[in-house]
Amino acid sequence: MTTTDHELAIVATGLRKAYGDKTVLDGIDIQVPAGTIFSLLGPNGAGKTTAVNILSTLISADGGQARIAGHDLTAEAQAVRASIGVTGQFSAVDGLITGEENMLLMADLHHLSRSEGRRVTAELLERFDLTAAAKKPASTYSGGMKRRLDIAMTLVGSPRIIFLDEPTTGLDPRSRHNMWQIIRELVSDGVTVFLTTQYLEEADQLADRIAVLDGGRLVAQGSAEELKRLVPGGHVRLRFSDPVAYERAATALRETTRDDDALTLQIPSGGSQRELRSILDWLDSAGVEADELSVHTPDLDDVFFALTAGTATATATAPAPAPAKETVR
Repeated sequence: MTTTDHELAIVATGLRKAYGDKTVLDGIDIQVPAGTIFSLLGPNGAGKTTAVNILSTLISADGGQARIAGHDLTAEAQAVRASIGVTGQFSAVDGLITGEENMLLMADLHHLSRSEGRRVTAELLERFDLTAAAKKPASTYSGGMKRRLDIAMTLVGSPRIIFLDEPTTGLDPRSRHNMWQIIRELVSDGVTVFLTTQYLEEADQLADRIAVLDGGRLVAQGSAEELKRLVPGGHVRLRFSDPVAYERAATALRETTRDDDALTLQIPSGGSQRELRSILDWLDSAGVEADELSVHTPDLDDVFFALTAGTATATATAPAPAPAKETVR
């Protein structure tokens, strides 16, 4: 089924942006279904923040078109702004005032009444576990607390689309995982999240769809599993303790890579269920018993390094997903 325009929170076609003779975005196309997490990956300088700044009306594109929440990015910029929230790379929190005062300031900017502003502030501070620190200067907050306050401030206007530009950069692992949970909860409430990140695990954990940006161009798009299948290197690994069984398998199986010291064989494989069943059937019919069979497929690190080398351009299709690693004993 093709996703129709009314189901898309973000649609961008042919977006271009250059600064002098440097092209930052070279005609990129993006579609983000409503109520999903879309992650834009890319090395430093790839154009991720520029894409966010254009789609959130902070800067104008040199070419291309976009619709955000059904509104034309150029002709209806004010309506776009009313529909979105933006949390940038650098915190917008004012450290000289308290967390509560930061929230109330945002409520004023959204023209909420005094009573409504206090109600929304109290609800969001509680939701983001900041009530106890609400009366303290934001400068005393930890990095994770400031990030939570930053997103809480973004939610004051009840946006249906949120742009998160590298929201967990600099956070410790626990704070990062807490932020992931917050993002998941936002999406469960129907919010659409456009996420840029340099943490590949973050995109793998959160995103429904991932796009890889390199040199101003989108070099791949798809789910995490689809992108992993674009990169060769998957294999099935058989480990033996019996040298005789090892030699029988090494002689009979084709295209294997041997490790005689470890008594292991590697067989090229995409990790599909059919391929795995074929290997297991052969082992059974030959009366050969491996002590361990494991399936290894490329991870997003492999995808990132392969696709951002400046030589690959690919579009992911939708093959049947396979586990990243599975061990059968």
